[in-house]
Amino acid sequence: QLEDIVNYKAFEQAIDGYSKVKKRNRDILTLIDFSKPSTEERLYVFDMKNQRLLFTSHVAHGKNSGGNYAPSFSNKNGSHKSSLGFYVTGTTYQSRTNGYSLLLEGLEKGINDNALARSIVIHAADYANPDIIESSGRLGRSFGCPALPEDKNEVIINAIKGGALLFIYADDQDYLAKSAILSQPTTKKSTSEDNTESATM
Repeated sequence: QLEDIVNYKAFEQAIDGYSKVKKRNRDILTLIDFSKPSTEERLYVFDMKNQRLLFTSHVAHGKNSGGNYAPSFSNKNGSHKSSLGFYVTGTTYQSRTNGYSLLLEGLEKGINDNALARSIVIHAADYANPDIIESSGRLGRSFGCPALPEDKNEVIINAIKGGALLFIYADDQDYLAKSAILSQPTTKKSTSEDNTESATM
């Protein structure tokens, strides 16, 4: 039921990581698909236990990652670029400049593990509101944070905070070559488990 909503390749990689990352402690998975333009909703929150899509949203990328599309990524402080890969959500806090915000811990060495040091967090921004698209032709851009529309920020943060997995995807071969998570072998399930999953997902 997701084929007209979610990029299958992005979803497949997100599910692969979800099955491998042990640090998560919640059955919530967030996928941000930066192969899509900022003019489209490209953030998805899934309840994996109940197999439901909870939220979709626009989301901004870093200003040096690109214009409407984000083809360039970095883990470096001061790059003002987004970082790909898997994260675990942390605690919330009130920022003087950005309001209600959510810490992100990057799990992939050399890819996004500087997220905390770079202050890459989820927060609201007026430039991420979709009504700006009509005048600008795209969303505004952040310093690297996945910034959300102001009317969706709080409800999405509350749904994913505290140990949920988040995956930022792009069709990027360099990321695939470097990701230690996606390169891990997948543990083979029993036949009965395979049949159950294929019937329900």
